[in-house]
Amino acid sequence: MATAAENGHRTNGAVAIDDQENPLHRLTPEQIEQIGKEFDELHEQVKADLGDRDARYIRSIIALQRRLALLGRLELIGSRWRPLWVLGASTLGLAKILENMEIGHNVLHGQWDWMNDPVINSRAWDWDTASTAEAWRHSHNYIHHTFTNILGKDRDLGYEIMRIDPHQPWHPVYLLQPFYNILLAFLFEWGVAVHDLDFTAIRAGEKDLTQVRKELKGIAGKARTQITKDYIAWPLISGAVMTAIEAAVFAARVRRNGGRRNPKIQAEQLGRRLRRKRAKHDAVITRLVQRRSFRQPFIRTLLADATANVIRNVWSYAIIFCGHFPDQTYTFDEADVEDETRGAWYVRQLVGAANIDGGPVFHVISGNLGYQVEHHLYPDMPSTRYGEIAPKVREICERYGLPYNSGPFHQQLGMVQRSIARLAFPGGKPRPKPGPYSGPKLRGPGERDVFETTGAANG
Repeated sequence: MATAAENGHRTNGAVAIDDQENPLHRLTPEQIEQIGKEFDELHEQVKADLGDRDARYIRSIIALQRRLALLGRLELIGSRWRPLWVLGASTLGLAKILENMEIGHNVLHGQWDWMNDPVINSRAWDWDTASTAEAWRHSHNYIHHTFTNILGKDRDLGYEIMRIDPHQPWHPVYLLQPFYNILLAFLFEWGVAVHDLDFTAIRAGEKDLTQVRKELKGIAGKARTQITKDYIAWPLISGAVMTAIEAAVFAARVRRNGGRRNPKIQAEQLGRRLRRKRAKHDAVITRLVQRRSFRQPFIRTLLADATANVIRNVWSYAIIFCGHFPDQTYTFDEADVEDETRGAWYVRQLVGAANIDGGPVFHVISGNLGYQVEHHLYPDMPSTRYGEIAPKVREICERYGLPYNSGPFHQQLGMVQRSIARLAFPGGKPRPKPGPYSGPKLRGPGERDVFETTGAANG
């Protein structure tokens, strides 16, 4: 937990304040209660305004993602040619990012349950990642979003393998965290899946082994599906389709020139017709083998699929770490949340998260988690509404002297990596926190001041 002596100065639209206290300690109970009422009112205003445009959005994003995935697969049929390999891996990587961030994560949060759609809802949806939907809902939706940034309660603080806050006890194993931090970025989906098991509870004997076996079985099932789909089935399809295409092309060429381009066929031209047909057939097979018509597309599609998964993993890692672990965010101990009111919960969520400034495209491919503050305030709100309520959230922050943590992508990611490197070693102290927000209400392109400062909806 940050103390008054540990807080300090930061820019980013905030005034310079020394010895600033944790906002939970500085606000009066009456202020905290009023903040809770205002945030509840904002939630209800958005809830009452949900309708066709929201439903059209999520359905259009799902349709776009599926078209991108299909396009990427078609491009990878020609993956033996480098431009198509690069294009296919990139297209498929983008499709996987959309599926993971803007669709899967948000649907599993229940953001679209109000539609009563039989498929687009948190109980029916499964996503293209190694973690099972059930385990994710428990470890993320419940544990993380309930006990956000509470030391000893929120297992997402460092994911049990990294020290990202000075108040976490140091252990020699953390000396290696700058290295396995990189490995985690590349294999993020698998790290999250294993993290869901809660090894701390298993070691302490606090988790029923029957439940552990059930979760391991679920992870194994997802792993089998992922490996079969990306590393066996689609490479086989690429190899088979390319082989069929090139076989047809070679056969057409042999028929067109009478086999004169192949010495073996030339030697058989004066023989019987059956032998000539067989020779032509052998010529096609020979060309297919020489061209590696099946093997090369298979291997290159497999590598492209692995690359697309790495693209998705690294992007997800970067967005999630930027939203939770920059220097700007506060952590708390269990004493801070004793008898926590709804208003205090809102304040803890607000100062325990950090935003990333960006435009509309950036926010879509980040699952709108560039608005991590708004997401933590309202995890069940459709993600497209975060940009609309952000100006109102900033206005509330300014009025009550609260920080609103936001910054460019490179700044947020840089702070996270600096903390991971520094806290691999003993010691360390919390870095300065931002003061009360005093920046613009509209921070990024595409934002609209939908809700006036009075709380009334414009539309």
